Amino acid sequence: MSAVGDQLGQRRPVVEVGAHIAYQGQTWQVAALQGQRVYLLQENGTEKTLLLGRLFADPGFEVVGARAPDVVPQWGLFETVPLAAQQRALAWLPHIREVETGWPHPEGSREGQAMRPEYDPERWTLAQREASKAREMTSLGFTRVTRTTVQRMRFMYRKQGLWGLVDKRTVPTRGRCPTGYADERVVAAVLEGLRRQRGRSKGTVKGLQVLVGQILEDAHGRGVVELPSRSSFYRLVNVLADPADRAGRPARTATAPARASTAPVVLRPGEQVQIDTTRLDIMAVLEDGTLGRPELTIAVDVATRSILAAVLRPHSTKAVDAALLLAEMAVPQPARPTWPKSLHLSRAEVPYDRMLSLDERLEGAAARPVIVPETIVVDRGKIYLSEGFIAACETLGVSVQPAPPRRPQAKAVVERTFGSVNDLFCQHVAGHTGSNPQRRGSATAAEARWTIPQLQDFLDEWITCGWQNRRHDGLRHPVLPKTALTPNQMWAALITISGYVPVPLTGADYLELLPVRWQPITERGIRLDYRTYNHPVLDPHRGQRSGIASKDGKWEVHHNPHDARQIWVRLTDGQLHEVPWIHRDHVHRPFNDQIWRHIQTEVEQRGDRDQHEADLADALDQLLRRTRHPAGTEHNTRRRRTPRSGSTEAQLPDLPGQRRPLDTENTPAPAPDWSESLDDLITVDAAAETDTSEPEGAGVLPAEAGGYGLWDAEAEAEQW
Repeated sequence: MSAVGDQLGQRRPVVEVGAHIAYQGQTWQVAALQGQRVYLLQENGTEKTLLLGRLFADPGFEVVGARAPDVVPQWGLFETVPLAAQQRALAWLPHIREVETGWPHPEGSREGQAMRPEYDPERWTLAQREASKAREMTSLGFTRVTRTTVQRMRFMYRKQGLWGLVDKRTVPTRGRCPTGYADERVVAAVLEGLRRQRGRSKGTVKGLQVLVGQILEDAHGRGVVELPSRSSFYRLVNVLADPADRAGRPARTATAPARASTAPVVLRPGEQVQIDTTRLDIMAVLEDGTLGRPELTIAVDVATRSILAAVLRPHSTKAVDAALLLAEMAVPQPARPTWPKSLHLSRAEVPYDRMLSLDERLEGAAARPVIVPETIVVDRGKIYLSEGFIAACETLGVSVQPAPPRRPQAKAVVERTFGSVNDLFCQHVAGHTGSNPQRRGSATAAEARWTIPQLQDFLDEWITCGWQNRRHDGLRHPVLPKTALTPNQMWAALITISGYVPVPLTGADYLELLPVRWQPITERGIRLDYRTYNHPVLDPHRGQRSGIASKDGKWEVHHNPHDARQIWVRLTDGQLHEVPWIHRDHVHRPFNDQIWRHIQTEVEQRGDRDQHEADLADALDQLLRRTRHPAGTEHNTRRRRTPRSGSTEAQLPDLPGQRRPLDTENTPAPAPDWSESLDDLITVDAAAETDTSEPEGAGVLPAEAGGYGLWDAEAEAEQW
């Protein structure tokens, strides 16, 4: 046997007692060996004795089940492993030879060498030689070498040659399944999750892991299939996901070097609250049926990392939204009737009984903190530096601290919270847009189905059950750095030290936070943006001046720009009185200024003002009923097409005597349907079209679905 063949363990088949061989086309078992004779035996009892030379000369002789030696040693496979693993295997090779034969080198290179006595097979058993080799290799610096280790390496060398001495942990995977040993059910669930995410905006791998867990639970039941660890799941996604579908990092732009900033040291809830506004990464159905990204304004308590209040608005946030945010922080949030009992404050890890004895409003409240801020950190936005917001803070005894310009680090807590809201909430909502256009899906507009109020309900429930009960890395005590607390747990721990002081805000306090306008009280009531507000409480003050000379005798009116169904006016008794819109009973849902302006542009003004206002109210009610459908809201993103000059629509003649039918039900007249056939217009008498001397309405055909009547010369002649 050559040296290379010896090193690689490519040994020839051996004829030994118990081996099965093929001889003269039959299978025999070697029963005994005696000198040059071999005794063969078959299963039926047939015996045969012959010389070994005669056995080996048979053309059909072979050892059954023996592996044929490789013609060429697989040095290429050995060279695929790292160099350190090759050197380690070659270092083991002479030690294994010395244990088995007493010589560390092959036969051809033993001249001038003497066998060491401790490895002489004539003097010591194999087990004793293995123990001696283990002690020797340990003294040479080999780590954790025992007699069992030497025995295991010797067996591997006999079985695989030099390749058996290679550390298989360093061998690159060849021919192995790309998913490794992952559960096939998990692999199928990951592929299904990637399929569902295809075409949508890209989220994070954590979001995909949540989706895969839901798929496994729906398919196999809760807890039947266990998800792999986070690192294993990330590797599995990288193997299975198409490069275009992999969740990537958001695009970043070049900015100024980040300035070092330290988190403020806060010791009690409400000591510092950070407020900011951003666009939500969700495409929502607005109240006019169009699509848009709403604005999210949140207030985050630095001490507990709690989201004290969150307000969604369809368009730009106003000062009144920031002012109402203050009231929401100081007032307990009521739990929704559909929420589970686990989301009630009575089930939270807080001293509920003690707090309930101090504030009865906590009964039936949601499991969220009730904190009156001491200092509010805001950016230099217009809404946060407005007089209305500053006045609201002064009313509650809150100091406002503007952040330095171009220093987002001053509001690091709220800025990071926005990112968490996008990762933990937005990417699981239909209509997710992604954090930038590169991660936006192609079906974002098609899957958008939720309105602003629906998203607000979802967000409130997620804050209560998700954010407030999720362990936060920023809530760790220096003495117990490995224990992370939830915002609710941190709030409960701090109120036992700082205490709980309720702020009894009443309904009048909410009204005082609303924006103010100054309007006169006329005989018909109060006019505000083409809306009339009237109530008997205004009777003694109609046509009277308020006595405030600086406002030209006008009256103080408070209104909610997001719900214009009523206003509140301050009369001579100093109290705010509610005055409803005269069509409030007709419109069943709140609306805001944006949708009101949309209705004004969509409905043509006609008739007197009372009829016009009634038509607007009816059109508004129909629009809200259509756009506020709970689930699967339909929307139309196309703009109205205006007739261009020279088109057929612009060249249609004005028909004499044409009238729109009077609607006695205060409903808007139907719009002209230009899709109707124009054949009747072609047959109209030209002289009749130009004759306007006859009484209006003479010879007019009944209006069809399009709302138009046509001039009939015969009918007009019969009348004369």
